[in-house]
Amino acid sequence: MRLTLQSAPFHEIAADWLVIPVWEKEPPPADWDVKLGGLLAKLAEQGDVAGKAKEMTPIYQPTGVAAKRVLVVGFGPRDKADFASLLSATAAAAKSLSSKPCPKIVMLVPVNVPSLATDVVLRACAAGWHQGSATAGIRKSSTERTPPDEVVFVGASADSALQAALTRADAEGRATNLARELVNLPPCDLYPETFAERAREVAVKTGLEIHVLDEQQLVVERMNALLAVARGSDRPPRLVLLQHRKGGDRPTLALVGKGVTFDSGGLSLKPTDGMVDMKCDMAGAAAVLASMQAIAELQIPVNAIGIMALVENMPSGKAMKLGDVIKARNGKTIEVLNTDAEGRLILADALAYAVDLKASHLIDLATLTGACMVALGYDVAGVMSNNEAWSQKVLAASLAAGEKAWPLPMFPHYREQIKSDIADMKNTGGSRYAGAITAAKLLEEFVGDTPWVHLDIAGPAWAERENATRESGGTGCFVRTLIEMALAY
Repeated sequence: MRLTLQSAPFHEIAADWLVIPVWEKEPPPADWDVKLGGLLAKLAEQGDVAGKAKEMTPIYQPTGVAAKRVLVVGFGPRDKADFASLLSATAAAAKSLSSKPCPKIVMLVPVNVPSLATDVVLRACAAGWHQGSATAGIRKSSTERTPPDEVVFVGASADSALQAALTRADAEGRATNLARELVNLPPCDLYPETFAERAREVAVKTGLEIHVLDEQQLVVERMNALLAVARGSDRPPRLVLLQHRKGGDRPTLALVGKGVTFDSGGLSLKPTDGMVDMKCDMAGAAAVLASMQAIAELQIPVNAIGIMALVENMPSGKAMKLGDVIKARNGKTIEVLNTDAEGRLILADALAYAVDLKASHLIDLATLTGACMVALGYDVAGVMSNNEAWSQKVLAASLAAGEKAWPLPMFPHYREQIKSDIADMKNTGGSRYAGAITAAKLLEEFVGDTPWVHLDIAGPAWAERENATRESGGTGCFVRTLIEMALAY
């Protein structure tokens, strides 16, 4: 899908569809309406066009425009518009139109959006086309969704700043869809070795440095917590390190992702209902790979490393047992009281590895706890940190990227819940209370004084149901936030 800018009059551009945005409780722009012979105003008077968010009104035989058809899309109240709402309305249009082949689409860019610059508006709309046109049915025998070959944006001058915004939007959109694809792949196809190979393909294509650690190298690197989780599977683990060194002597940003390509729960076996979508337990690693792809493509002048800890968590005679004590990379010991609390174990080694690589700031992403979903629901990530200033920067980036996140407290007394009688800590909080926070408190033991943010994306990483703006399955969440962080860094 190509995203382009044109300054030609919109009514003169031949296309399969012309998409026209309208605001709630506002008349359609007069100059747009004139080209359509007053049809927009007439539809508004009749109540057929109200501008409500994601409302769509198709016009199949328009006059006065070169496009074959027109889709009028409601963008909601103008004074409530933000990045997320613009993306959502555009994604709804994209999802509707991509159900049939439409090679060329022209979209008028919403104008006069309060508090948003034109380049931000353009990026939000472009992100919507990538989101709404993507399919979760990657293994179906017939195609159910066809992205347009080209989306032409009209109504914004084609200057260098807007061209740069469109380039960024395209890289972000493709990266987000890469993360979605990885999450949606079946676990028979995506496992630690094949994930690592996919990372290698991305590295070769984009110029990223890559190092893949196999089982023997993981032993040498003392990643015993990661190896303990992987022990029950016939699939060997991997740790992938990607490096983007374009920041000179500036500090290094480390992005760390949990990559459990399938989580059965190990010997603490999940029930069927809890296991059926556990191919998504590598969404954190997928977000890291995808964001590193975009960081490299955009040549962001930053030093960034991406670390993906990749394992399967399976039950077998070799599997990690309840009562085992593991010595992690940094020498601290962990008593295992639940083998289904495995994500924090592999992240413990991965975070310690990032610290040893002299990362200046850390962000980890993980589908870590159902407790975070109980606290915040399906659409909001939990943010936990050892550094308030760093946490606020990540929250600001998520807001700018149109992704929802909310801070949870990290008071010292939560550490009491993971105290062990026989080891430095245990891998559960011992009760159903504050489960997301106690998991984060364990991770905190492996970052030292390095400013660190933990994003628990268990809720937003996977969409249980289809809606007007996207299909069910992997969402590619927080890829845009990580790119925003790299740009800000």
